[in-house]
Amino acid sequence: MASTTVEDVLFPGIDVQVEGVSDSSGILAVEAMSTARPGRCPNCHKQGRRVHSTYQRALDERPLGSRRVIIRLRVRRYFCDRKSCSRTMFVEQVPGLSTRYRRSSTGLADWLRLIAIELGGRPAARLCRRLRLSAGRTRLLRLLTAPTVPDRAPRVLGVDEFAFRKGCTYGTVLVDVEAGRVVDVLPDRTSETFAAWLTEHPGAEIICRDRASAYTKAVRESAPDALEVADRWHLLQNLSAAVEKTCHQHRDCLRKRAEEEKVTEVPEPPPMLLPPAELPRTQIIERTRHRYEDIHRLLEKRWTISAIARRLNLDRKTARRFRDTDLDQLASARERRPNGVLEPFKAYLNARFTETQGQVSGTRLFLEIQARGYRGSRQVVRKHLTALRAGTAEPVRVDIPSPRKITSWIMRPRETLTESQDERLLQVRLACPDIARACDLARAFADLARHRRGYLLLEWIRQAEQDAPKPMKGFAGFLRQDLAAVTAGLTLPWSSGVVEGHVNRVKTLKRAMYGRASFELLRSRILTQP
Repeated sequence: MASTTVEDVLFPGIDVQVEGVSDSSGILAVEAMSTARPGRCPNCHKQGRRVHSTYQRALDERPLGSRRVIIRLRVRRYFCDRKSCSRTMFVEQVPGLSTRYRRSSTGLADWLRLIAIELGGRPAARLCRRLRLSAGRTRLLRLLTAPTVPDRAPRVLGVDEFAFRKGCTYGTVLVDVEAGRVVDVLPDRTSETFAAWLTEHPGAEIICRDRASAYTKAVRESAPDALEVADRWHLLQNLSAAVEKTCHQHRDCLRKRAEEEKVTEVPEPPPMLLPPAELPRTQIIERTRHRYEDIHRLLEKRWTISAIARRLNLDRKTARRFRDTDLDQLASARERRPNGVLEPFKAYLNARFTETQGQVSGTRLFLEIQARGYRGSRQVVRKHLTALRAGTAEPVRVDIPSPRKITSWIMRPRETLTESQDERLLQVRLACPDIARACDLARAFADLARHRRGYLLLEWIRQAEQDAPKPMKGFAGFLRQDLAAVTAGLTLPWSSGVVEGHVNRVKTLKRAMYGRASFELLRSRILTQP
């Protein structure tokens, strides 16, 4: 059996000789001396031959059990014999143990760097205290240095934005799509910054991006030979928004058909006479009406969107939405949602209340609808009964699916829909030809995206521009403006999925740093964390 020395246990593979070990007050002090070959001058890299003197330096090492370890390492000073070198003396470094200007061993520095990469400043410092490591947050953050960015861009480059502060300041993350790692992080999302980076780092043949026009401008200026690929997920997201807007605009068609079907039905008990269904005069809807009137009054005076936003203390996107959207659609979006579990049973409760002339208890009604499938609480039934007696109950609204629910039925593959969902979507299609046309076009485009049939895109655009609803025509026109990139996105296997994953990782790191990190620190953590 081979003998094991103290050096093999404490310093495996390192050229040092242990002269003594002492333990006092929970600190393990190791006296050691370097036995490595003469070091080289850090300036001219000439190997030292003449020893000037020796001295002892203290290095913190990784803890051993519950004890803190300090190495008192004796090293040698050498003369630099090269006359042209500006340095006359230098100190040797022990490979694997010491580096210049550091009071911790190489192994401990690697530990601290990994902790800082994963946790940042203060959380890493708290963990170090638990591990009996002497390191404050400032020292930990100084260990974070971003790696050097390669001179050439990767062959398949992914680009996307992320928010330092949502709605105010943004940055750009660049990803090697093939390797799945971050290449660099830019301090903003302007086309000038991205174009300068592409000029300094040539070599990108394929660039995956979303629909941001700033990146398109940069690619055309600095990498005109690169093939742009629009991301399929973003294309489907834009399509979903167009379908939902179409459903919003034709909501009256669904309500009209549902009311006609309700009239033709013969209910068992006579229905209770309630006020006609109308939009409730709530505070938020009144505010929406007043805001809509103020914005359109200023638009008639030829005010710009930026000026209106400043005058009314609104975001420009909010002012633009009020300009481009009808009042009915804005108000219906703010309409109070029905009382979820009780809504399907309100018609029955109202009929029973009318039949008994109000002489019925809430407990009895609760038991009756519970037998019919009600799963809510008894208190909700009592509150509705009290509102009926006081005459303040809201009318039973026609049960029509929301635009978002209809959009989800349309955008999902047909085989994933249940029979009831498929039946309700069929009723929606029969109620409104425009929604039916939008459904056909959306499913055809989704089929192009899922099966990468980009060669059929131009024909799809022509059909959408001929007889589609207005939101779908706008989406088709948007595709025509970016036809080459969209066709590539619907043809090639590349996408921005890897980039979106790194954007989520950036958000996680940013939140963990509580928004107090500088750009350089955040960039270092993004590039160093695997």
